[in-house]
Amino acid sequence: MILVVIEGIGKRDTVNKYLGKGYEVFASGGHIRDLPEHSFGVDIKHNFEPMYKNMPDKEKTIKELQQKAQKAEKVLLATDPDREGEAIAWHIAYIIGQDITQPCRIEFHEITENAVKNALLAPRAIDINLVNAQQARRVLDRLVGYKLSPFLSRKVAPKLSAGRVQSVTLKLVVDREREIINFKPEEYWTLTATMKKKFPNSQYPNDDIEFKATFNSVDGKKVKIKTGEQMKRLLDNVKDKEYRVYKIKKGETFSQPNPPYITSTMQQDALNKIGFSIKKTTSVAQRLYEGVEIKGEGKSALVTYIRTDSTRVAPQAQASAKEFIIENFGADYYPAKPNVYKAKKDAQDAHEAIRPVNIKRTPESIKDKVEPDVYKLYKLIYDRFLASQMSSAKFYSVSADLETVGTEKKFQFKATGKTLQFAGYMKVYKNYSEDEEKEQDKMPNLEENDLCLGISYKDEQKFTKPPARYTEASLVKTMEDKGIGRPATYAPTVATISSRNYTERDGKYIKPTELGFKVVDLLTKYFDNIMNVSFTAEMENELDEVAEGQLVWQDVVKEFWDDFEKQLLVAGESAESLKSAPIETDEVCEKCGSKMVIREGRFGKFLSCSNYPTCKNIRKDVKIGENNELLKVEPHEDIETDQICEKCGGKMLIKVGKFGKFLGCSNYPKCKNIKSLDDGNYGVCPKCGKPLVRRLNKQKRYFYGCSGYPDCDFISNKPLTTNEAKEQNS
Repeated sequence: MILVVIEGIGKRDTVNKYLGKGYEVFASGGHIRDLPEHSFGVDIKHNFEPMYKNMPDKEKTIKELQQKAQKAEKVLLATDPDREGEAIAWHIAYIIGQDITQPCRIEFHEITENAVKNALLAPRAIDINLVNAQQARRVLDRLVGYKLSPFLSRKVAPKLSAGRVQSVTLKLVVDREREIINFKPEEYWTLTATMKKKFPNSQYPNDDIEFKATFNSVDGKKVKIKTGEQMKRLLDNVKDKEYRVYKIKKGETFSQPNPPYITSTMQQDALNKIGFSIKKTTSVAQRLYEGVEIKGEGKSALVTYIRTDSTRVAPQAQASAKEFIIENFGADYYPAKPNVYKAKKDAQDAHEAIRPVNIKRTPESIKDKVEPDVYKLYKLIYDRFLASQMSSAKFYSVSADLETVGTEKKFQFKATGKTLQFAGYMKVYKNYSEDEEKEQDKMPNLEENDLCLGISYKDEQKFTKPPARYTEASLVKTMEDKGIGRPATYAPTVATISSRNYTERDGKYIKPTELGFKVVDLLTKYFDNIMNVSFTAEMENELDEVAEGQLVWQDVVKEFWDDFEKQLLVAGESAESLKSAPIETDEVCEKCGSKMVIREGRFGKFLSCSNYPTCKNIRKDVKIGENNELLKVEPHEDIETDQICEKCGGKMLIKVGKFGKFLGCSNYPKCKNIKSLDDGNYGVCPKCGKPLVRRLNKQKRYFYGCSGYPDCDFISNKPLTTNEAKEQNS
């Protein structure tokens, strides 16, 4: 038996289907070894040696993996085809005693029968350069996170965190907000004239139609109208005037199709065009890659690997697209040469663009066989890829420049029109294209020196607008443009700055909280390189060079650490603090008579004595409202039950703690026995009907998720009744 180890549990059935007898597929569920969760885990003095530990929640997985590996004739590591996947394969090899220099690593970029079977024919050694690039990233992130987070907690508020990528991303949001705050709108006016030919020619159809022209210049010089008075004078000069066409330009223009999706453009379009959040897009795209349940077929993968920054398309995929396009649309819809799209300068180009694995599997062919969300995202990816391989759209365009006749100064207007001649790629992409398949701004047949009449005029007062706040999509685009992070890190980074309460939502827009402003200001003052976009992008380039074997990863980390350590020393010695000052109340401390004040702590606001630390009184019968109002909390009395403590024989009491009600022994603190009151019934998933289970997140808070994860990603912050589940589903 050959053991094939993959990452995601969700693709196990799909891969297993293609391997058949003689193979067993085992899913690691991601990383099984990592830096320790509750300690630093990097030996700075010994060349930044990472102190990897088996992850506590993966002990069962590790034991099972070791047992299966011992019995297997051969082990093939088929983790995801990226740096993270390479590092996971490296850790797995360590756990099972695999020789990483031997051909034990296989990779496939799409989960199809051909791709999986071809991967089996080409095993290779683990690429230690890719592993080292991931190790460098992990160590850098640990250095920043573990050293900056305590600094922020001391200077701003308890329990804060910082990160090498997340902090500079937060700075983008804060900088944009300050641009908006400091923006001063400026008034301007626009003028649009409705015109028609003075002498229409009956030989030309529609030669008598009216058309629109926009005021542009005076005597060839661009003019901005800034006040209503200026607009009034302009109207006095152009009303009731004839206009002469002094320049005409006619010809064909072409609209090129967009390249197929990379991770960031897929996330942006999914938000803008089908309303998917980045989190939802990532989840549904992962399922499309790993395999979705299709009625009558079982699990099938629909798209290629979804974490990529490359627009490259495999030759066989181009050939399949060519055959499909010619067969279904005609030879004119395929370009003379296959479309090739240039990758960005800093793209890793390790994977193909995101595309359907089988161009013949159209979205419509699965529409009634899959969930609506799966269909929507698959259609978006499919149509974009198909369009990217098709001919350009062709338009007949006209641009006419007109000027007043008989005036001392020539007041000049411009009119443009465009008519679709050949749809090309818009045949399949018209629902998404900015150039819809329709005639735009019809115009009469204009020639140079033709005379036209002004029929009516529309003047509009406008004001310049500040730059828009970021949406998830525009923030990801900016991260990509500036080289901050990589495809796999975009979604987690945006989610992190939100979960840390550094940003909040205003509709679809992201804006910084007061805490976000404080964090950025403090970090920028003492750690300007970490908060510098160019520095962060250059670090990504150095990690790329590590992956290519051009740099030693420890050298990259050391260069960063030498400067960072000095900055930490200066920042640590500063007396500056951005902590919120205590807010005095009218309440009096019953222990010492001092005023009670509202403070902020690790678990939020609380009421304590202003005489701290001499008096450490804290009022637990009061909680703080959103506007710092004091709200009375009714005391809870322990309720005696008939249950007996199995440890000491005392009565068990129903108590209330931080996480709700629980059973505790009446002999506390001598006996500290506690039990859960949880019956395990949290309701059913509104998406798939499976039971909900309670889980604990990294912040040690409970949430309720579908037991069918990762096939179903539904989560809730509370258990659901049957009616609530139905309401959410509807």
